[in-house]
Amino acid sequence: MAFLRNLVAAKQTKRRPVSEPSSTPKGFMAVYVGENLKKRYVVPVSYLNEPAFQALLNKAEEEFGFDHPMGGLTLPCDESLFFTITSQIR
Repeated sequence: MAFLRNLVAAKQTKRRPVSEPSSTPKGFMAVYVGENLKKRYVVPVSYLNEPAFQALLNKAEEEFGFDHPMGGLTLPCDESLFFTITSQIR
């Protein structure tokens, strides 16, 4: 849960100017997934409450801390694992 609190705090300090349109709809967040080539996916913020997704967040915290190479939340897993986890959540 400390990761989630820190993520929320980091998001609050990096707000975009109101005039700048967001490519991520309200209620969603962007994540980058992939071993070599990182792809951007948009997932509902409700995924943050799911234990399987929290495991990915914990793995990201262990690997990257809060210094994500893509500038956004990078999940250190391959796409097949990401798809498996997100399909189980739906």
